[in-house]
Amino acid sequence: MSNTPPSVELRPVEPRPVEPITFLFEDDGETPNNPRLPLILYRDAVDVSGRDPAAAFEAIFARNGWGWGWRNGIFDFRHFHLRAHEVLGIARGSAQVEFGGAGGKVIEVRAGDVAVLPAGCGHRRVSSSRDLLVVGAYPPGNDSAHSTPERVDRAAAALTIAGTPMPPADPVYGETGPLMRFWPA
Repeated sequence: MSNTPPSVELRPVEPRPVEPITFLFEDDGETPNNPRLPLILYRDAVDVSGRDPAAAFEAIFARNGWGWGWRNGIFDFRHFHLRAHEVLGIARGSAQVEFGGAGGKVIEVRAGDVAVLPAGCGHRRVSSSRDLLVVGAYPPGNDSAHSTPERVDRAAAALTIAGTPMPPADPVYGETGPLMRFWPA
């Protein structure tokens, strides 16, 4: 009999090497977005074949210093984080997600994908499979509270977003990962 909790993966967890896709979203008049840092999408970066695919994302994110995580879905209303960068790992299912606010882009994400959102990047779930499971996390020193377009002064938001601390590592590939190239300090 094992004392290992069922949510802990027993196999080593390593991301697959994939080429990142980036999207840069400007302020669209409602959502501030981040005019300097792009959203980074890693397609099929994590093997989700284990008995607890969410645990694989949690292990990878934690190893790279991204914590304060959660398991759930994606809100169906447009929101963003003023003082936090966020990583979303799709552990199960799929979703159509609007990134970048009303002037942004709807992107399908599916099991194994990882989206790294800079502070200010608007996002909302447009639709999803019934089995959608997302793992989210934040780098240290970030405040994960969210805001919505109607509740924020965009000029003040832009200053707050610009002051959000940079993460010490890519949440998937660590200190030398692609995020460090696309998000220069």
